[in-house]
Amino acid sequence: MTLIAAEVRTPVPEPLAPRSIEDVGVSAELIVQLLTKTLSFVGELSGLELADRLGVTFSVIEPGVERLKAQRVCEIVGGTALGPPSYRYRITQLGREMAGTLLDRNMYTGTVPVPIEQYRRYMEAFRAATRQPMRRQDVQRAFSHLVLPERVLDQLGPAIIAGHSLFVYGPPGNGKTVIAQSIQNLMNEELWIPQALDVDGSIIQLFDPVNHQPRPLPETGAGLDTAVRHDRRWIRCERPAVMVGGELTMDQLELTYNPNAGFYRAPLQLVANGGLLVIDDFGRQQCSPHAILNRWITPLESRVDFLTLQSGQKVAVPFMVLPVLATNIRPAELVDEAFLRRIHYKVFADDPTPDAFRQIWENCCRDRELDFAPSIVEDVIVRLLPRWNVRLRGCQPRDLIEQALARAEYLGEPRRLTPALIEAACETYFVDDQQGVAKT
Repeated sequence: MTLIAAEVRTPVPEPLAPRSIEDVGVSAELIVQLLTKTLSFVGELSGLELADRLGVTFSVIEPGVERLKAQRVCEIVGGTALGPPSYRYRITQLGREMAGTLLDRNMYTGTVPVPIEQYRRYMEAFRAATRQPMRRQDVQRAFSHLVLPERVLDQLGPAIIAGHSLFVYGPPGNGKTVIAQSIQNLMNEELWIPQALDVDGSIIQLFDPVNHQPRPLPETGAGLDTAVRHDRRWIRCERPAVMVGGELTMDQLELTYNPNAGFYRAPLQLVANGGLLVIDDFGRQQCSPHAILNRWITPLESRVDFLTLQSGQKVAVPFMVLPVLATNIRPAELVDEAFLRRIHYKVFADDPTPDAFRQIWENCCRDRELDFAPSIVEDVIVRLLPRWNVRLRGCQPRDLIEQALARAEYLGEPRRLTPALIEAACETYFVDDQQGVAKT
């Protein structure tokens, strides 16, 4: 993602590599189980390779490896004078049988999970580190690629600073979704995300390769894991921007347990923690708007969400996400006044003025390396749009230009805009209410 709002990233906490089981924060039994399952999948690994797969240093897993050796679950089959970290460990038949029993319980074989309490402390530190002043010029730079009135920008700025909740509404085609997505341009810090969380032995897979964008790490330049500074159970990422639309269901807001795998997947708001959760087309989901807002009433106020395990145990997790609800349905048709009050900030994305429409058209031409002809856009505003009895919309310049270029390519004409191409684009873009399919 290209940063717009700031040249320099704000320093954020970096989880440091644990050097002992106590630092890792999980039980020795869990580490032994992960070692056994990992060896069963691969067959043979060096001590350093085992530690790398579990995301920790060898000093953390060494007691577990010694225990497996003593129980004849694994055996040493080679190595160098560097000692146990360089030894090669091979699973035994007894180890494979033990691994089979463990895999029947759960199939998780990733890095050692991060205890939920460590994750809570990190997110509190992250929130404190990212509380920085935001000024009007920052917001203007972040949204400079859009043509928005000052009124809208001055409403968005305080909403983003508060980080509570935001409702973006207005007629279709005026950029509500793009406005919501562009908020990420103001979230210029990086975030460390655990690959998995541990809750009293239950594992929640948190890192999501679809919604989490990793950032490269500097080379350590050393062959031993003692040189590693950061905790490899965490991945350095851009702050997330999770977007869902009409496909959203209430199940996606809760822990998802996979009985075959034996572990959980994080709900959307936990995946989006530290960033944005955009619900596009709000009100068009199968679940009702009331149900969604009811689910978040407590988290929005307390910044703490409660998730439920299969056992019925409640787990408190940080709720440090900015929910953005975008809709073209009138707010009064979605929820009542009491519910709207729960959404602290509301921004109305109105139709563009003629001047704003001209600017959007010019920007679209510039982005596509086309000559901007003022006479063409004036013809659209004065003659063509009234013919179809449609209002100005922010998406129209982009869509009409794309259709005109497609038609030019089809006809073998030069790649430029002409009045005839734009008029033809209007004929296929707009609906003539006076025409239609005859009734049978």
